[in-house]
Amino acid sequence: MPPPTSPREAAPAPPAEARDGDPGGAGPGTAAARAPAKDVRPDAVEALRRAAPGRLPVPLLAAVLAIALLLSLLCAVALGASGIGWDDTTRYLRAGLTGGRVTAEERPAYTIVWELRFPRALLAAVVGAGLAAVGVAVQAMVRNALADPFVLGISSGAAVGANAVLLFGAFAGLGVWALSAGAFVAALGAMGLVYAVARTAYGLTPLRLVLTGTALYYAFTAVTTLMVFAAEHGEAARSAMMWLLGGLGGASWASLPIAAAAVAAGLAHLVLAAGRLNALAMGDETAAALGVDAPRLRRELFLTTAAVTGAVVAVSGAIGFVGLMVPHATRMLIGADHRRVLVVAPLLGAVLLVWVDVLSRTVLAPTELPVGVLTAVIGVPCFLLLMRRRGGGPAFGGA
Repeated sequence: MPPPTSPREAAPAPPAEARDGDPGGAGPGTAAARAPAKDVRPDAVEALRRAAPGRLPVPLLAAVLAIALLLSLLCAVALGASGIGWDDTTRYLRAGLTGGRVTAEERPAYTIVWELRFPRALLAAVVGAGLAAVGVAVQAMVRNALADPFVLGISSGAAVGANAVLLFGAFAGLGVWALSAGAFVAALGAMGLVYAVARTAYGLTPLRLVLTGTALYYAFTAVTTLMVFAAEHGEAARSAMMWLLGGLGGASWASLPIAAAAVAAGLAHLVLAAGRLNALAMGDETAAALGVDAPRLRRELFLTTAAVTGAVVAVSGAIGFVGLMVPHATRMLIGADHRRVLVVAPLLGAVLLVWVDVLSRTVLAPTELPVGVLTAVIGVPCFLLLMRRRGGGPAFGGA
């Protein structure tokens, strides 16, 4: 459920140019429009570092997390109800990666490792990295420490498309791609609707984005609920509810490339824009003084986060708390500079979701728990602990 917000938290004070007669502060005569929006002066980054100094060296932490991710992927492939040993798991992985041969007796175990567990573990890493990176961007875009990737209403819009496929057979001609295609197309439609409603003559403002996303979240959720009640078959309704709770049970080699490409492209864009994100996090007036066109940057971030969220939700359902909790945990470790946060947060999110997925299919094996339920169970106490450690003050989340 999208977080509440207040005008004081979400809406920055208008720039000086707006008070002197240009309402949006982004017209052709303003500093934001005249100055280049490529980067931010070093003094802005230094101010941000002084406000939230890093505690751990980023290269060391990134290297540790990268090694942890590789080990986590190996553990995720080896652990399961079928009881395949570590030696056999590594042998099947080596056979799949190098094109090696397996015997007919080994074929069922090889299929479990290579066709089911390995793409699922990789997809968990991709989804976790994407949600964490988008969470960082959304919190900077709306300047609200309680924002997450679903605050824009994109995920609930994707749920409408996914339920249309599961309950009524929409996009049936696409076969195995039907669910992902339905969810992604609906996510793009939701993105367009949010943009059309939230946009003003002066661009996208944080308050209007949050309010519009919240309102449309409830509208799309109501449509989804009506679709579930209207379903003729109970099994289809159950599948729809499982998708809404989030899960990676449908992972396959076919669903992995599109999600991975969307996350990689979105993360690359965010890394390149990290300096401007630092300025945006300090307010539109400060950003304009530093030569950053805040309305334009906010449009870029909106399109990037919506596309990545849509692609991720299309293959995993609605998995909450990763995009909310991981950015805050990352800032506690290394500070609030987005140049550092966007290196560590995706790795931390990937490791987290890989292990949550392992728990989802092993805790009550052979029954599989929804991943979104476990992220909430883990995320709520962890987030409350993070909030208490930061004192709940204005510095919480770097917002």
